Amino acid sequence: MIKARVTVTLKNGVLDPQGKAIEGALSALGFAGVGNIRQGKVFDLELEGTDAAKAESDLKAMCDKLLANTVIENYTIALV
Repeated sequence: MIKARVTVTLKNGVLDPQGKAIEGALSALGFAGVGNIRQGKVFDLELEGTDAAKAESDLKAMCDKLLANTVIENYTIALV
């Protein structure tokens, strides 16, 4: 079994309204000096098998087809 973590974030230059909302909420809670917040999403997956190269290839295909909108998002894959 191979465990993986996929992290998806917005590309630089893409507006992040959720990040701005979080930034405003943190300020309202008294956390000063916090800025440029960007939010993202994390997927933890388990894949059958032991071939790391195949797992990375499959994960890339999953990201390109479903997990990330590659027009506006970047992703990273880490086998853990």
